[in-house]
Amino acid sequence: MNHLPGVFIVSDSIGETAEIVVRAAASQFNSGTMELRRVPNISDTEILDEIVHQAAENKFLIAYTLVIAGLADHLKAEASKHGVICVDVLGPFIDALKSVSGIEPRREPGLLRKVDEMYYRRVEAVEFAVRYDDGKDPRGIGLADIVLVGVSRTSKTPLSMYLAHKRIKVANVPLVPEVKPPRELFEAERGKVIGLTIKPEQLTHIRTERLKTLGLKGQASYANPGRILEELEFADDLMKKLGCPVIDVTNKAVEETASKILEIYYRRLSNV
Repeated sequence: MNHLPGVFIVSDSIGETAEIVVRAAASQFNSGTMELRRVPNISDTEILDEIVHQAAENKFLIAYTLVIAGLADHLKAEASKHGVICVDVLGPFIDALKSVSGIEPRREPGLLRKVDEMYYRRVEAVEFAVRYDDGKDPRGIGLADIVLVGVSRTSKTPLSMYLAHKRIKVANVPLVPEVKPPRELFEAERGKVIGLTIKPEQLTHIRTERLKTLGLKGQASYANPGRILEELEFADDLMKKLGCPVIDVTNKAVEETASKILEIYYRRLSNV
């Protein structure tokens, strides 16, 4: 029974793309297992020479994703010299894109991995924001990059989601006079907790409109001016006890407030 030859997976990144392609091709053959040897993070020609030598000796093929032109050219020349079959996994399509678009490729290893890592960090941050939204679990305070506190309707949740899309993990905690704030707020690293406040007139308007959309009467305590003042005073006192920075969100778009939050966040990181 014939067997597939072994394959060296050679890359100036981690080699995952080439391995996926090789395995997909091998799956078309009913020939049992195939030996794969992945050699990642190639940065010099000496390693390529050794790979070609071993491939010739063991009758292996070479599949490669070398976006640095000098390395790819050297590998092709060396493989040709020793009669080793060498397959460029990315090069032909990169060349095709360049030909049609007229754009020069960046020739930088690992870009796909960097994009994937950014994507997964964003997904993780969004899931975090949902899990620790509205004080659902105080354990999120210790795990978060930023903790937002404020009374209801100060844009805590929209801000948490906006910042999550920038790959920042945000927990938020509503402040209500009748509810004792979690002790984790007082144990949080200095600068991590950020308070949100708002002018009582605008908050009254926002809450009244909110009640209307729910089909409820505007006279409910939720939108009562006296109750709103009580909540804001409670929140203001607590924020002073926490010693946290406070942002007034009155008449501010989410993007504008988020920009101020990020300033505070990056300033804190630079002081760590």
